[in-house]
Amino acid sequence: MILAEKIVRLRKQVGWSQEELAEKMNISRQSVSKWESTNSIPDLNRIIILAELFDVSTDFLLKDKIEAFDSLDESKEPDTILISLEQAAKYIENKMEVSALITKGVMFCVCSVIPLFFFLAMAETNRLNLTGDIAAAIGVASILVMISIGISFFIKINQYESDTDVIDNEAFELAYGVHGAFKEKLKKFRVTYNRRLSVGIFMFIFSFVPLMFVSIFANGSDTILMMLIVLLLMIAAGIFIVAPVSAKYDAYNHILKDSCLATTKSKRTKRAEKLAAFYWPLLTAIFLGWSLWTMDWGVTWIVWPVGGVLFAALVGLMELLDKEEL
Repeated sequence: MILAEKIVRLRKQVGWSQEELAEKMNISRQSVSKWESTNSIPDLNRIIILAELFDVSTDFLLKDKIEAFDSLDESKEPDTILISLEQAAKYIENKMEVSALITKGVMFCVCSVIPLFFFLAMAETNRLNLTGDIAAAIGVASILVMISIGISFFIKINQYESDTDVIDNEAFELAYGVHGAFKEKLKKFRVTYNRRLSVGIFMFIFSFVPLMFVSIFANGSDTILMMLIVLLLMIAAGIFIVAPVSAKYDAYNHILKDSCLATTKSKRTKRAEKLAAFYWPLLTAIFLGWSLWTMDWGVTWIVWPVGGVLFAALVGLMELLDKEEL
């Protein structure tokens, strides 16, 4: 295989056009076209740059007899798994599927108290012919149903474990060109990530504003309950906006980092997932127990924002203790 054929094959392998390759090398597209059509040959400096871009050796590029892709990285462990471009893309796809399930589950859990607040508001205004006890009973039943649906989404995550286990838990190396291709994808995606993250954070912060103004300027408990519904809907919308892009961003970074860092991050994620599996059902039980004991649903809702902050603090504490052990 001659040099021109190798350049074409490597360029197509990582999904670059002639223009993209030329831009990365700070040359014209015509120069790349001449190389690939054998009308000219890159000089030594260009050969070195090509080898670095495609993660191959200069011997592979210069010697026609070498047909196999000879990676520059000769330090791979014997048991290290080589991840191809297709496997890496499939990993991103599976992570997005997992993120979609988690997002749905979290949204159902966050919104589970909305029917309760709604029916209590109706009871306060004597609408729908509901008493406070009936409204509370319907609301609690709705909470249990919606949390059950949310948990069912969490359970479905298991079906993707085998597809993501290799990259999440095993030592791996990226095949030639994969690192460069995904680095370019991450660069393009970062704009979308930053924009949606900003919108989501704004919604999280602004979600408390309607409730705050109503609490100051209005005295009706039914209005406060409706503003609580608005608060939860805005939080759920923020989660819907932030969670998918955060999952995709993390997946890109997971692939681009070395296997040691990736494995460490995977362990941290699994610890957080185990904590969440215990923490959120417990928090729900506390909320229901406190609310049913006092029947003061307009106050007990505070469990959710406080619980969310406490969960983040517990995850941070786990990270701190883990670093101290190291």
